[in-house]
Amino acid sequence: MFLKELKRVEIILEGEHIDSLKRILEKIEIGGYTIFHNLEGKGAKGYHEGRLLFNEEDALVMLMTVVEEEKMEAIVKGLQPFFEKHSGRIFVSEARMALYVS
Repeated sequence: MFLKELKRVEIILEGEHIDSLKRILEKIEIGGYTIFHNLEGKGAKGYHEGRLLFNEEDALVMLMTVVEEEKMEAIVKGLQPFFEKHSGRIFVSEARMALYVS
């Protein structure tokens, strides 16, 4: 078994902007990600309800991906103009992916 060093990038933003985020990631050639819908929690702007009855675009979403450092830097730089106009957060942490060699 071999552990590959990667970066875990978690991006939280309003659901109405998820398509814009996906287009940015496609331009950077991010191969895979997971989206978590209807986040609930408390942050700098107060409490955010997870399940909205009629409008999922108002709920918060999180997109998570695991990439090499160069891609992580491209994501953070590529999203700077977006976050100058819209609210949200980017979290970056260390990750290791297990690769099994036979």
